Amino acid sequence: MTAPITPTISKKILNIVGRTNAKYRLIQEGDRILLGLSGGKDSMLLATILAYMKKHAPFSFDFKAVTIDYGRGGEYEYIIKYCEQNNIPYERIRTDIYKILEEHKREGTIYCSFCSRMRRGSLYTLALEGGFNKIALGHHLDDAVESFFMNLSFNGALRSMPPIYRAQNGLYVLRPMIFVRERQIRDFIANNNIYIAPDCNCPINWLPEDKRPKSRANTKKMLENLELENPLLFKSLKNAFSNLHANSFCDERFLDPQDPQG
Repeated sequence: MTAPITPTISKKILNIVGRTNAKYRLIQEGDRILLGLSGGKDSMLLATILAYMKKHAPFSFDFKAVTIDYGRGGEYEYIIKYCEQNNIPYERIRTDIYKILEEHKREGTIYCSFCSRMRRGSLYTLALEGGFNKIALGHHLDDAVESFFMNLSFNGALRSMPPIYRAQNGLYVLRPMIFVRERQIRDFIANNNIYIAPDCNCPINWLPEDKRPKSRANTKKMLENLELENPLLFKSLKNAFSNLHANSFCDERFLDPQDPQG
């Protein structure tokens, strides 16, 4: 029997993640990290990166990958096999998320945010019960940029995705790939011939086509067109996310203080 071939991560991706980790101190000595592994391309790469880091990093940490099973079935065997072949500690957790979604859905509403909160809640519970201090998610630069424009366009807020933040329960949430482009992740999957389930077991893909949310897809398309006109768009936005001038807007919390009237 031929031994499985270890996936090759490009030096560029490793360099981006390494510099991001060093700059924001995402993973440190003694950390215990719980990785949300959906089985999609992003989390599969992140699981591979964490396994690589555990083997090569000059500091010691532990991690475990967990798949939240929504309770409706789906493809999971390829995730289990991939983790076994690449020495990735793994567990699949069965939940009733899909049942709860069906019981609470209302006509004309989109339950992505509700589903996301329940999935994140399950990860938080598992992390706290298992003694983990950090959670790792597979968001990338395209996700951050899309979220920025969606918040700007639909929510009236200047908001995106930070590389690290502290949740109310005390857990730190990490995004080690926040400066990696989505096309680099696609290349990793294609170059290593890694199988990904067509719907990634996401409940939104079980809805009829006309019932699925369109705002993110439309935002993605808009950004594709903008990048065609300006190839440096994402590089500029990446820099902008680290170069905030809060007092140039109208939020009174950040405006320059005035001298009291004499």
